[in-house]
Amino acid sequence: MNCAAGLQQAAALDELLQVPVAVQEQLWNEQQLDSPVAQPQLRLWRYSDPAIVLGCSQRKLLGQEQADPHLPVLIRQSGGGAVLTGPWMLGISAVLPAGHPLVQGGPVAGYRWFGEVIAQALTDCGVQAVALDPRVLHERYAGGQRKVDWACFGGLSPWEVLADGRKIAGLAQVRRRAGVLLVGGVLVEPSPWPLLCSALGGSALDAARLATTTISCTECAGELFERGRWTELLEQRLREAMSAQVAHPIDS
Repeated sequence: MNCAAGLQQAAALDELLQVPVAVQEQLWNEQQLDSPVAQPQLRLWRYSDPAIVLGCSQRKLLGQEQADPHLPVLIRQSGGGAVLTGPWMLGISAVLPAGHPLVQGGPVAGYRWFGEVIAQALTDCGVQAVALDPRVLHERYAGGQRKVDWACFGGLSPWEVLADGRKIAGLAQVRRRAGVLLVGGVLVEPSPWPLLCSALGGSALDAARLATTTISCTECAGELFERGRWTELLEQRLREAMSAQVAHPIDS
Protein backbone atom coordinates (compact mmCIF):
# COMPACT_ATOMS: atom_id res chain seq x y z
CA MET A 1 0.00 0.00 0.00
CA ASN A 2 1.40 3.42 -0.91
CA CYS A 3 1.47 6.32 1.52
CA ALA A 4 -1.42 8.23 -0.11
CA ALA A 5 -3.73 5.20 0.01
CA GLY A 6 -2.79 4.58 3.62
CA LEU A 7 -3.62 8.17 4.55
CA GLN A 8 -6.98 7.93 2.75
CA GLN A 9 -7.89 4.76 4.63
CA ALA A 10 -6.83 6.30 7.94
CA ALA A 11 -8.96 9.40 7.21
CA ALA A 12 -11.96 7.24 6.29
CA LEU A 13 -11.59 5.24 9.51
CA ASP A 14 -11.29 8.41 11.57
CA GLU A 15 -14.43 9.80 9.93
CA LEU A 16 -16.34 6.57 10.66
CA LEU A 17 -15.31 6.59 14.31
CA GLN A 18 -16.75 10.10 14.66
CA VAL A 19 -20.17 8.94 13.46
CA PRO A 20 -22.51 8.20 16.40
CA VAL A 21 -22.84 4.49 17.15
CA ALA A 22 -26.61 4.64 16.58
CA VAL A 23 -25.96 5.91 13.05
CA GLN A 24 -23.34 3.20 12.41
CA GLU A 25 -25.86 0.63 13.64
CA GLN A 26 -28.61 1.71 11.25
CA LEU A 27 -26.22 1.90 8.30
CA TRP A 28 -24.93 -1.61 9.05
CA ASN A 29 -28.45 -2.99 9.46
CA GLU A 30 -29.59 -1.46 6.16
CA GLN A 31 -26.69 -3.00 4.25
CA GLN A 32 -27.21 -6.56 5.48
CA LEU A 33 -30.29 -7.39 3.39
CA ASP A 34 -29.18 -5.64 0.21
CA SER A 35 -28.08 -9.05 -1.12
CA PRO A 36 -28.78 -12.67 -0.11
CA VAL A 37 -27.35 -13.49 3.32
CA ALA A 38 -24.92 -16.38 3.00
CA GLN A 39 -23.81 -16.68 6.63
CA PRO A 40 -25.21 -15.52 9.98
CA GLN A 41 -23.84 -12.20 11.19
CA LEU A 42 -23.94 -10.69 14.68
CA ARG A 43 -23.09 -7.23 16.02
CA LEU A 44 -23.45 -5.80 19.51
CA TRP A 45 -23.73 -2.03 19.86
CA ARG A 46 -22.48 0.04 22.81
CA TYR A 47 -23.67 3.63 22.64
CA SER A 48 -21.62 6.49 24.05
CA ASP A 49 -24.22 9.18 23.29
CA PRO A 50 -28.02 9.29 23.22
CA ALA A 51 -30.08 9.06 20.03
CA ILE A 52 -33.72 8.44 19.13
CA VAL A 53 -34.49 5.67 16.64
CA LEU A 54 -38.00 5.71 15.21
CA GLY A 55 -39.84 2.74 13.73
CA CYS A 56 -40.31 2.75 9.95
CA SER A 57 -43.99 3.75 10.30
CA GLN A 58 -43.17 6.79 12.46
CA ARG A 59 -41.77 9.05 9.75
CA LYS A 60 -44.53 11.56 10.51
CA LEU A 61 -42.68 12.35 13.76
CA LEU A 62 -39.64 13.58 11.85
CA GLY A 63 -39.56 17.35 11.95
CA GLN A 64 -41.99 17.46 14.87
CA GLU A 65 -39.38 16.68 17.52
CA GLN A 66 -37.73 19.45 19.48
CA ALA A 67 -34.49 20.41 17.75
CA ASP A 68 -31.44 19.26 19.71
CA PRO A 69 -28.10 18.97 17.87
CA HIS A 70 -26.90 16.53 20.54
CA LEU A 71 -29.87 14.17 20.09
CA PRO A 72 -30.03 12.78 16.53
CA VAL A 73 -33.31 11.25 15.35
CA LEU A 74 -33.05 8.27 13.00
CA ILE A 75 -35.41 5.92 11.16
CA ARG A 76 -34.90 2.15 11.23
CA GLN A 77 -36.09 -0.44 8.73
CA SER A 78 -38.16 -2.40 11.24
CA GLY A 79 -41.50 -1.40 12.71
CA GLY A 80 -42.45 -0.70 16.29
CA GLY A 81 -42.13 2.38 18.44
CA ALA A 82 -39.45 4.92 19.23
CA VAL A 83 -36.29 3.78 21.04
CA LEU A 84 -33.96 5.96 23.09
CA THR A 85 -30.47 4.54 22.71
CA GLY A 86 -27.58 5.59 24.90
CA PRO A 87 -25.00 4.35 27.43
CA TRP A 88 -27.82 2.72 29.40
CA MET A 89 -28.60 0.27 26.58
CA LEU A 90 -26.93 -2.58 24.69
CA GLY A 91 -28.04 -2.98 21.08
CA ILE A 92 -28.07 -6.29 19.19
CA SER A 93 -28.24 -6.99 15.45
CA ALA A 94 -28.54 -10.60 14.27
CA VAL A 95 -28.75 -11.43 10.57
CA LEU A 96 -29.78 -14.88 9.34
CA PRO A 97 -30.16 -16.46 5.89
CA ALA A 98 -33.76 -16.79 4.73
CA GLY A 99 -33.49 -20.59 4.99
CA HIS A 100 -32.12 -20.68 8.52
CA PRO A 101 -34.15 -22.98 10.81
CA LEU A 102 -34.47 -20.28 13.48
CA VAL A 103 -36.61 -18.10 11.21
CA GLN A 104 -38.57 -20.73 9.29
CA GLY A 105 -41.71 -20.57 11.45
CA GLY A 106 -42.67 -16.98 10.64
CA PRO A 107 -42.20 -13.65 12.44
CA VAL A 108 -43.51 -14.61 15.88
CA ALA A 109 -41.66 -17.92 15.96
CA GLY A 110 -38.56 -16.11 14.72
CA TYR A 111 -38.55 -13.97 17.85
CA ARG A 112 -38.70 -16.91 20.25
CA TRP A 113 -35.09 -18.11 20.13
CA PHE A 114 -33.85 -14.49 20.23
CA GLY A 115 -35.83 -13.57 23.34
CA GLU A 116 -35.06 -16.84 25.09
CA VAL A 117 -31.30 -16.53 24.54
CA ILE A 118 -31.32 -12.97 25.89
CA ALA A 119 -33.42 -14.01 28.89
CA GLN A 120 -31.20 -16.99 29.72
CA ALA A 121 -28.01 -14.95 29.51
CA LEU A 122 -29.54 -12.37 31.86
CA THR A 123 -30.67 -15.07 34.29
CA ASP A 124 -27.22 -16.64 34.31
CA CYS A 125 -25.79 -13.26 35.34
CA GLY A 126 -28.17 -12.63 38.22
CA VAL A 127 -31.13 -10.96 36.46
CA GLN A 128 -34.12 -13.32 36.64
CA ALA A 129 -35.64 -12.82 33.19
CA VAL A 130 -38.15 -14.57 30.95
CA ALA A 131 -39.17 -14.31 27.31
CA LEU A 132 -42.86 -13.43 27.09
CA ASP A 133 -44.97 -16.32 25.81
CA PRO A 134 -47.73 -15.05 23.43
CA ARG A 135 -50.40 -16.73 25.57
CA VAL A 136 -49.23 -14.88 28.67
CA LEU A 137 -49.12 -11.65 26.66
CA HIS A 138 -52.77 -12.10 25.63
CA GLU A 139 -53.82 -12.64 29.26
CA ARG A 140 -51.82 -9.62 30.38
CA TYR A 141 -53.49 -7.19 27.99
CA ALA A 142 -56.89 -8.77 28.51
CA GLY A 143 -56.66 -7.18 31.95
CA GLY A 144 -56.56 -3.71 30.40
CA GLN A 145 -52.94 -2.73 31.06
CA ARG A 146 -52.20 0.79 29.81
CA LYS A 147 -49.59 1.27 27.08
CA VAL A 148 -47.47 4.11 25.70
CA ASP A 149 -48.13 3.08 22.11
CA TRP A 150 -45.61 5.35 20.40
CA ALA A 151 -42.58 4.04 22.38
CA CYS A 152 -40.99 0.62 21.90
CA PHE A 153 -40.67 0.12 25.65
CA GLY A 154 -44.22 1.35 26.19
CA GLY A 155 -45.80 -1.94 25.13
CA LEU A 156 -45.13 -5.65 24.85
CA SER A 157 -44.84 -8.08 21.94
CA PRO A 158 -44.40 -11.89 21.85
CA TRP A 159 -41.08 -13.17 23.19
CA GLU A 160 -39.81 -9.79 24.38
CA VAL A 161 -38.00 -10.07 27.69
CA LEU A 162 -39.33 -9.27 31.16
CA ALA A 163 -37.67 -9.12 34.57
CA ASP A 164 -39.79 -8.79 37.68
CA GLY A 165 -42.80 -8.47 35.38
CA ARG A 166 -41.38 -5.36 33.67
CA LYS A 167 -39.88 -4.96 30.20
CA ILE A 168 -36.11 -5.13 30.04
CA ALA A 169 -35.54 -5.93 26.34
CA GLY A 170 -37.41 -4.89 23.20
CA LEU A 171 -37.22 -6.76 19.88
CA ALA A 172 -37.94 -6.00 16.22
CA GLN A 173 -37.24 -7.64 12.86
CA VAL A 174 -37.11 -7.18 9.11
CA ARG A 175 -37.92 -10.14 6.84
CA ARG A 176 -36.97 -10.14 3.17
CA ARG A 177 -36.21 -12.71 0.52
CA ALA A 178 -32.51 -12.03 1.11
CA GLY A 179 -32.69 -12.92 4.80
CA VAL A 180 -33.95 -11.87 8.22
CA LEU A 181 -32.63 -9.11 10.46
CA LEU A 182 -33.46 -9.32 14.18
CA VAL A 183 -32.65 -6.36 16.41
CA GLY A 184 -32.88 -5.93 20.15
CA GLY A 185 -32.25 -3.37 22.84
CA VAL A 186 -31.53 -4.35 26.46
CA LEU A 187 -31.78 -1.83 29.31
CA VAL A 188 -28.55 -2.28 31.26
CA GLU A 189 -29.16 0.85 33.35
CA PRO A 190 -32.30 2.98 33.90
CA SER A 191 -33.28 4.93 30.80
CA PRO A 192 -33.91 8.70 31.05
CA TRP A 193 -37.49 8.49 29.78
CA PRO A 194 -38.20 12.24 30.22
CA LEU A 195 -35.54 12.91 27.56
CA LEU A 196 -37.38 10.73 25.03
CA CYS A 197 -40.82 12.09 25.92
CA SER A 198 -39.83 15.76 25.83
CA ALA A 199 -38.07 15.31 22.48
CA LEU A 200 -41.11 13.70 20.83
CA GLY A 201 -43.87 15.70 22.49
CA GLY A 202 -44.83 13.02 24.98
CA SER A 203 -46.19 13.87 28.41
CA ALA A 204 -44.76 13.61 31.90
CA LEU A 205 -47.37 10.90 32.45
CA ASP A 206 -45.88 8.91 29.55
CA ALA A 207 -42.41 9.21 31.11
CA ALA A 208 -43.72 8.09 34.49
CA ARG A 209 -45.54 5.14 32.94
CA LEU A 210 -42.42 4.08 31.04
CA ALA A 211 -40.41 4.24 34.27
CA THR A 212 -42.86 1.99 36.10
CA THR A 213 -43.34 -0.58 33.32
CA THR A 214 -39.64 -1.05 32.46
CA ILE A 215 -36.64 -2.20 34.45
CA SER A 216 -32.88 -2.42 33.93
CA CYS A 217 -30.20 -4.94 34.79
CA THR A 218 -28.68 -2.76 37.49
CA GLU A 219 -32.10 -2.18 39.06
CA CYS A 220 -32.56 -5.95 39.25
CA ALA A 221 -29.11 -7.02 40.42
CA GLY A 222 -27.37 -3.84 41.55
CA GLU A 223 -23.60 -4.02 41.90
CA LEU A 224 -23.74 -7.80 41.44
CA PHE A 225 -24.46 -7.31 37.74
CA GLU A 226 -21.25 -7.48 35.70
CA ARG A 227 -21.98 -5.83 32.37
CA GLY A 228 -18.80 -7.04 30.68
CA ARG A 229 -19.32 -10.67 31.71
CA TRP A 230 -22.96 -10.61 30.64
CA THR A 231 -22.14 -9.06 27.26
CA GLU A 232 -19.54 -11.74 26.55
CA LEU A 233 -21.92 -14.51 27.61
CA LEU A 234 -24.76 -13.09 25.51
CA GLU A 235 -22.57 -12.88 22.42
CA GLN A 236 -21.38 -16.46 22.94
CA ARG A 237 -24.93 -17.79 23.38
CA LEU A 238 -26.24 -15.93 20.34
CA ARG A 239 -23.42 -17.17 18.13
CA GLU A 240 -23.99 -20.74 19.29
CA ALA A 241 -27.70 -20.54 18.44
CA MET A 242 -27.05 -18.94 15.06
CA SER A 243 -24.45 -21.52 14.08
CA ALA A 244 -27.17 -24.13 13.39
CA GLN A 245 -26.99 -25.45 9.83
CA VAL A 246 -29.02 -23.56 7.22
CA ALA A 247 -32.09 -25.61 6.34
CA HIS A 248 -32.65 -24.41 2.78
CA PRO A 249 -30.05 -22.69 0.58
CA ILE A 250 -31.03 -19.30 -0.80
CA ASP A 251 -31.88 -19.16 -4.49
CA SER A 252 -29.24 -17.38 -6.45
